[in-house]
Amino acid sequence: MRTATAILSFVLALALLPLQPAAAASLPGGKSTYVVSQGHLKASSRENWVRLGTYRFAANGTVSASSYLWWQRRPEARQRTGMVPDKSCTTKAGGSASRPRMCRVLTAGGYTGAPDESRTGTFTMAGDVLTIRWKIAQAWTEQWYVRRSPDGKLARLDLKGSSLATHGYGYGSNAAIGTRRAMSSVKAFPGALRQDLTSWAGDKLVTADNQPFSLSSFRACTTTTSCLTYLQPSSRGACQKSGGCPNYGGGTKADISSIQYYLTKISNSDRRDTMWHWCTCLAMERREFCYTGNSHVKPLMQVIDDSGAFRGWVGAEASFSTGSSRKADMLAVFRLTDFR
Repeated sequence: MRTATAILSFVLALALLPLQPAAAASLPGGKSTYVVSQGHLKASSRENWVRLGTYRFAANGTVSASSYLWWQRRPEARQRTGMVPDKSCTTKAGGSASRPRMCRVLTAGGYTGAPDESRTGTFTMAGDVLTIRWKIAQAWTEQWYVRRSPDGKLARLDLKGSSLATHGYGYGSNAAIGTRRAMSSVKAFPGALRQDLTSWAGDKLVTADNQPFSLSSFRACTTTTSCLTYLQPSSRGACQKSGGCPNYGGGTKADISSIQYYLTKISNSDRRDTMWHWCTCLAMERREFCYTGNSHVKPLMQVIDDSGAFRGWVGAEASFSTGSSRKADMLAVFRLTDFR
């Protein structure tokens, strides 16, 4: 009888104890909000795609994504951003001036609007490996290595494997997705940005790592403050006679291999920026002031650390040919950051 009474008292005591919450999931790198660029890029494919967007992780083990998709199955024309840099950072003269031409800045189709897609899933951490399982009709699992920056304010995702993507980059912090830095802060960035990328064009893949990015060479616009510009005086590999500029490019009598660069804010409320660039000689070949052919449009997402500081971008190129040949498309995923 005493034993039964003791057991009953123990059970009642357990029932009165406060309920313990379920164990919280370990956020990847201790960070909740990531900007992510990834792509399916295979030399043998004409159905390649790139995605650029955000991942948000919650302590209950769920993750949500919002992204823009550019796919060779559905090529999209370049679109205007609404930005025309002012005369403080561009020129109407053209030629060999030190400033790029005053042109309407372009970006990839759809990037000025709402994201193309959203999805949810679950995630787990095992050591430094993040596994995501997306809840969509098609099986989609991703694995990323998670690395923390030396100052602890940023985490990096390096793609380990994916059932759909072949290449990818990601960066995360606990800054809200609406936290972004103005172009004045971007221009004043004290660190050194370097680029890693994988690109597809003409049925070929090109991988390049540790490329310096001349952010300090960009010129701030005094009136249109959400834009930076740069006229790269010459280039060794691009803008050549054999690269579409038989009359004006490098290696000709004119020998013009300069590149027109534009960096522009897309949104006040999130991380979207964009980069647009093209060879000066290509416009000259077509007797144009602003090039309307296959220019490079590269949507960007700012990398922001825990303190709200700018640390670079992840980006994607979605430059679909103005002609009918998908072989002439230019697609890429890349990162431009100080933590690589």
